[in-house]
Amino acid sequence: MPAERFIEALNEQIAAEFAASHQYVAIAVHYEDQTYPRLANFFYRQAIEEREHAMMMIKYLLDTQSPVRLREVEAPRSDFADHVAPIELALEQEGAVSRRIGDIFALAREEGDYLSEQFVQWFLKEQVEEEATMSTLLDVAERTRDFPMSLEDYIAREDPGEEVADPLAPEPAGGR
Repeated sequence: MPAERFIEALNEQIAAEFAASHQYVAIAVHYEDQTYPRLANFFYRQAIEEREHAMMMIKYLLDTQSPVRLREVEAPRSDFADHVAPIELALEQEGAVSRRIGDIFALAREEGDYLSEQFVQWFLKEQVEEEATMSTLLDVAERTRDFPMSLEDYIAREDPGEEVADPLAPEPAGGR
């Protein structure tokens, strides 16, 4: 069984992943309400991905006979000044997740828990991709601030929604 400090940190991260998913749904709803269907779809998919991350962490705890302690998730932010603000929030959120995942990795290493360290390593790699995606999207959103439909065109061209499953990704609780 992993160290209690690791178990506690991973349970906190599960709550953070569910909160991130909740926030992405709120962003998607905002974009859908503003008639930006491609941005809405992009963030609905992000919400599903964050939920799956939480489920992967739950599965790891279950597989290691560790307690799963689900936490309360706060209401997400849903009011935004323009089409750029939700993406700014998303990039901030991904940065915070990266820092927490790094802290969890360091904790596993500090505890000498090499199995947990190896498990968390996949999430570190994933966060590089997540931050890069949001950073690029924010760059494009900033350049298209006066022409938000250009951002829709960008997403249609660059993000067709076809995702290839990572064969190295941890198994989520409940399967895929």
